[in-house]
Amino acid sequence: MAFDGTWKVDRNENYEKFMEAMGIGMMKRKLGAHDNLKITIQQNGDKFNVKEASNFRTIEIEFTLGVNFDYSLADGTELTGAWTLEGNKLVATFTRKDNGKVLKATREIVGDELVQTYLYEGVESKRFFKRG
Repeated sequence: MAFDGTWKVDRNENYEKFMEAMGIGMMKRKLGAHDNLKITIQQNGDKFNVKEASNFRTIEIEFTLGVNFDYSLADGTELTGAWTLEGNKLVATFTRKDNGKVLKATREIVGDELVQTYLYEGVESKRFFKRG
């Protein structure tokens, strides 16, 4: 699948504003904007294995399309939700466990980049990754 491989963050759009909307403090926002995130994705049918490695943590997540699972953000925010595949785009809807608000995310290949988009409380952010 097109998502397979290792992706290293190249640049962000509106990421600090997104983190602010999520309630992340200024110091963590500054650090988060320069986390050197690397994502390794392996797909086998409707099952995904995703390894996220950054300056802060390394975690491995396994999920099946359409099946809810629990996930914690780097700042400790706990979510529950699921990824689905819509055309060539991975689409997720997560609900925060602390306040019930919804975080939407997508991952899609645009040209030679993996573009990850977040939407929370009307604030949209994008992170662009290059193969590496």
